Amino acid sequence: MRQYFDDELADLDTSFKEMGLLVSETLDESVQAFLDHNRTLAQEIIDRDSAINQREIAIEKKSFEMIALYQPVTTDLREIMTVLKAVSVLERIGDNARNIAISTIHVKGSKRVAAIEKTIGETGSNVAKMVSQVLDYYVNDDAVAAETISEVAASISEVTRDIREMSIEAMEADPEQVPAATDYLVVAGYLKRTSDYVTDIAEWIIYKRTGKIVELNPGTSSFI
Repeated sequence: MRQYFDDELADLDTSFKEMGLLVSETLDESVQAFLDHNRTLAQEIIDRDSAINQREIAIEKKSFEMIALYQPVTTDLREIMTVLKAVSVLERIGDNARNIAISTIHVKGSKRVAAIEKTIGETGSNVAKMVSQVLDYYVNDDAVAAETISEVAASISEVTRDIREMSIEAMEADPEQVPAATDYLVVAGYLKRTSDYVTDIAEWIIYKRTGKIVELNPGTSSFI
């Protein structure tokens, strides 16, 4: 019975990791589609969202089945609960990627601000890397490294505040830049929230490893 449980737990971990990699890639692509004004790629990302949702449902179903069948306790139960909690966070990150793609479809105005778009591109790549990193921490059961995610999230918050200020300045400088600057504000908000979600996953990794529930970002403030 123990071997069956360990095998199914390994399958669950693999499914979680695969979903995380898909979400990370989708987020990176969604930011690139926005910057390239690539509506075709944006639509593909929107269509892909249902596949991410289905993965979440399958993982949740498997987790509940394992709890019912094996009635795990202590460390085993924490591992399954971590997957249950973290997979819902991954799905929300996928939603943010979809929402950025929707912004690309609906984008208006042709006057863009290169400096802001450069910052958004760099920030999007960094946030996608955060997702990939936190997945590595999960696989390696590395609670110590997971704690460092909050520092990265804090730096993302600072950059998105800079984007907000730059966007407002662009609006004030040239009314023709208002549509684009509004889009920048929206996308930066999604990226900021995504970095917060990654921090949530890191908190569950720490719970999985130590049994302690921690708050890595107690001072998190809203973007606007």
